[in-house]
Amino acid sequence: MTDRMTTRWWLIRHAPVPNPLGLIHGSGDPDADTGDRATAMALAAILPEDAVWLTSPLRRTRQTAQMLRPSVDPLTEPALAEQDFGRWEGLSHDEIAARQPEEAERFWRDPARNAPPGGESFAAVMERVADALRRWTGEEAGGDRIAVIHGGSIRASLALALDLTPGAALRLRVDHWSLTRLDCHAGTSWSVGGVNLRPGTFSGGGR
Repeated sequence: MTDRMTTRWWLIRHAPVPNPLGLIHGSGDPDADTGDRATAMALAAILPEDAVWLTSPLRRTRQTAQMLRPSVDPLTEPALAEQDFGRWEGLSHDEIAARQPEEAERFWRDPARNAPPGGESFAAVMERVADALRRWTGEEAGGDRIAVIHGGSIRASLALALDLTPGAALRLRVDHWSLTRLDCHAGTSWSVGGVNLRPGTFSGGGR
């Protein structure tokens, strides 16, 4: 049984977004492809029943949450949104390099700390996500929080738990439909129970 002062975070990256052209969809709002029912059912089977559900404001997270638990009405947390790529939203990396070579070169000198034009840096994402996790953990210590969010916001969450630099956090792989488990003990210290866990590798259960 989990200590009542331990808050368990179940971080799920949303279902994939069809993107044959490789366009950047950070703060963009395309639909997710939630058709992989077997994967969704395998993930849903290990999630706790009595939990607070959160999504970002973007529809791909809410669509994924509703696939996992049709009866759920998740709360929306804007601070858990994906990185905003500003004027690069909807473009491919090749288009950016061709149209804005100087801005692209500047960004890639330090992609964790530099912001795309009109957007935000990953370091800024880390700050807002950390604030959100602390706030939702502090609202009522203990219990489960299921957050269906994004690769960037999950990396930012791991950066908080592991004291990672922005550059180190960007190296983490976070697949669609994957589960990352964090525990916050007494509202101050963090432990990591698993990163990028895929259906078929889950152990234990929340039900």
